[in-house]
Parts: sequence; C-alpha cells; structure tokens
Amino acid sequence: MKLRPLILAGGSGTRFWPLSRRSRPKQLLPLASSHPLLVDTVSRLAPLATVRDVLVACGRVHVQAIRKMLPKLPRSSLIVEPVGRNTAPCVAVAAAIIAKKSPEAIIAVLPADAHVADPHRFRRDLSSAAEAATGGSLVTLGIQPSRPETGYGYIEVGDRLAESVAHRAIRFVEKPDLARATEYLASGRFLWNAGIFVFRADGMLTAIEKYLPEMTFGAREIANAHGTKKFDAKMNRLFPELPSISLDYGVMEKADDVLVVPASFGWSDLGSFAALPEVRPRDEAGNVLSGDVVAVDSKGCVVLGEKRLIAALGLTDMVVVDAGDAVLVCPKDRSQDVRRIVDELAKRRAGKLL
Repeated sequence: MKLRPLILAGGSGTRFWPLSRRSRPKQLLPLASSHPLLVDTVSRLAPLATVRDVLVACGRVHVQAIRKMLPKLPRSSLIVEPVGRNTAPCVAVAAAIIAKKSPEAIIAVLPADAHVADPHRFRRDLSSAAEAATGGSLVTLGIQPSRPETGYGYIEVGDRLAESVAHRAIRFVEKPDLARATEYLASGRFLWNAGIFVFRADGMLTAIEKYLPEMTFGAREIANAHGTKKFDAKMNRLFPELPSISLDYGVMEKADDVLVVPASFGWSDLGSFAALPEVRPRDEAGNVLSGDVVAVDSKGCVVLGEKRLIAALGLTDMVVVDAGDAVLVCPKDRSQDVRRIVDELAKRRAGKLL
C-alpha cells in the first residue's frame, strides 16, 4: 500500500543548543546516525513511499537546507510555513492538497525529529495503521512504554477490533506526574503518544470541518492554489490566519472514531542531549563521545566536539558540547532546561548564537 507521508520538519529544537540554531534545528542535525534526522525519516519509509510521495512542512529559514538534503524532493512538495501555527494547520493544508487528486489516499503524519531503531518493524506497524485507516478511521501509533515517563503524552487503549491489530483509543492524556505515569505503566492499558497519525485525506478533512470549522476555508483556498504561481502568495496571506492548535488537541482528542495500533520499534523522540545514550554507541564507562575527545575517569557523560580537543576528567553524568562558537556544560539531568539558555540569549539579542 502506497502512503503519502507528511513530514513535520518545523520547530527549533532549542534543547540541542549550541548544535541547533534557528537555521539548523534539531531535525537537520545528524544526532542518531551519520545522516540528519530528516533524511533518516524519509529513508526508512521505502518501499511504502518514495521521496516523491512525500510532503515536507517547514519554515522559511529551513528551505535551502532541506532542498540540499533531499535533492529529489519536488519543489511543490515543500509546504513552507510563513509563521509557526502548530501542527493542525499544515495537516489541514496537506490533506486538502492530496484530496484534490486522491480523496481516499492514506496520509501518514510523521515528526522529522524522532529516531527509530528498527525500521522494518516501523514499516510493519505503519502498514497496519494504514490498513486500519482505509475505512475512514483516524489512526495513531502508540508506543509500548518501557518506563514511567513524565515527558510524553499517553493514549488509553480500549478493545481490539476483530481481525485487526488496531484497538479503540479511549482517550489521550497529557504528560502525567510520576505517580500517575507509574500507574499507567502498571495497568498495561496505556501507550506513549509518538505524534504519528494515519488517515484518509477525505476523512481528515471531514474531521477538520467538524472540529475546526474555522480552518476549513483557508486550508482549501491554499490547496486550490497548489501547483500554481499563486500558491506562495496564498500561503503567506491565509496561513497566518489559521488557528494555532495541535492536531492532537484540535482533532484527535475530540473525534469519535479513533484507533490506535500498539507499536514497538525502538522509538525515541530525542528530547535532549540526555537521550543520546539511547541511540548512540557508548564506551565501557557509558559515555557518548564524538569528535576529538579524551575522557579520563568519567562515566555516563555526553561529550561532543566539532572544532578542537575536549578533555574530560573525573566527570559523572555531565553534558559537554562544543559547537565552535559556543560551549554548553550542564548536568545530564538538566539537559531538558537548555532552552532556558536560548531564552537568555534571546533577551541579550545574541542573534549570531541563536
């Protein structure tokens, strides 16, 4: 079954500063392999989809880099957002574009900044979700949880459908506290929400008309101009007027016919430098080292260098990142707070470092 993937490649990835910058966000960095996360996301789709089947949503400052990374991506396959409006608007525009030619086409919405350890199982689970979506249901992939994670949303799983691997999705739950996350893990009834959604183009448009009617006209007007010289002008004029809301909040949490396919393919959202040991090789002391690094009596550290030698002595569970023009040093358990550094630099108007 052929898919029409929509890859969400916007966002700034501030928790990976100083490697990530406005013009080079997380999804454009080679964090989990020798290739940027975006390239890995596209590559693992074959043979379910080729790069010519893909739509990529991104910001203006990312267009040149993405075209260089994906040279076979048609220019018309880039949905360039003039402003960030969360995920529902670009999904609405993409669904309307695809529905013009193929209303029953199966769209898979995929974040560009996640890591998948087992691409074969990923394609298997994505195919199962696509099969479940052919009847018009909105489908999501739910990741089997391995720990009481408080940084992810959850999906409560209901009864399994006959002759299918899909289950009814009872509800979406926001990021819980540790006690509730522990309860969810013990119950066996909850999966992590990976932000991967699969649906028919016309099915999503129907759901948007019902739950986000104020988005319908603008999305269709933009889509009607796709492939013409008026497309950019329509995007620039109408897209900023669309409601800023996520697909989760705007549609998935409200819809009646939502299914979830339990999945386990080594997924990681790579939320911060602390996640790199999950996806990169570690030395005998549990360190992730990249570049010219000497680590002595150090354990559990992430040390990344690009320009010069980094020497680490007697460090435990620390992050050290040298990007050439800036160096980050922080405890690994504070790596989620790196965005606060970016906020402080913004206050100082340190544009070259942003």
